[in-house]
Amino acid sequence: MLPKGNFPKKVYINGEILSSENAKISVFDRGFLFGDGIYEVMMQLENGIFYKKAHLDRLQNNLNKIGIDYCVKKIDEELDDLLLASNLTDESCLIYMQVTRGIAPRKHSYPQNVPASVMMYALPYSLPVINPKHMKSILTPDFRWHRCDIKSISLLGNVMTNEAAISANTGEATLVRDGLISEGSHSNIFFVKDEAVITHPANEHILDGITRRIILGLCKDLDIPIIEKAVAQKDIEQMDEAFFTGTTTQVASIAQLGQHIFYKNEETGKVTRKLQTAFSKLRNLDTSMIDL
Repeated sequence: MLPKGNFPKKVYINGEILSSENAKISVFDRGFLFGDGIYEVMMQLENGIFYKKAHLDRLQNNLNKIGIDYCVKKIDEELDDLLLASNLTDESCLIYMQVTRGIAPRKHSYPQNVPASVMMYALPYSLPVINPKHMKSILTPDFRWHRCDIKSISLLGNVMTNEAAISANTGEATLVRDGLISEGSHSNIFFVKDEAVITHPANEHILDGITRRIILGLCKDLDIPIIEKAVAQKDIEQMDEAFFTGTTTQVASIAQLGQHIFYKNEETGKVTRKLQTAFSKLRNLDTSMIDL
């Protein structure tokens, strides 16, 4: 019996589509024992799955990084059946998927000749055309590991920092590593200075978000200068604007970061608003097969 909550109607597990109540994994699955797996999240909007190819390509790339032998083409082939079984074929929804190293006796080294375990589900989920939030965020040390570019299902550091944000009555935790802003607990962060967009380079200290990539592309289209470098915590007060990006966050204006207040009223910076508007127009397109 599941506790009360917003659970999906159906869950895909290793080729079967089951009710949530009957969806089960082995206690010896390495995802359960070690957090040994990769996940991905996509949104289905008015014109199909938003940047589906880019998300699935990232999933495949991350599986390759950690040596899980699985072809995500199989997931793509099963998605329509899952959406149909979930009564979400033509509905806005969130799609979650994860692939683990499979079921094996508990041992740290990789098991040999063990098939990957695959799970995914879809939930009704709608997004506003433009995110209306004016977010507040705490600043907190980034104590996560040194491969944040891997979209690992092991998210304890992110969970802990996000809980700190919720406890502080804010919407996000912005992480600081060696005095430099890296990213949010579940988002990327951008700053604006003199109408140029500044964001942490895509290295091992951040996840290279799909929305992050889209925003960088929009900056080029709109002739907005881009500077890929980490902003120092001490320089936050020198920034003109800031915003978060993410699959469900979209583009969210930051009103307050730590003790620094960007806007006292419900305002949005000029560059942030321009990017929000440009991003919203992408929903009118079929972006499912676009490369990033």
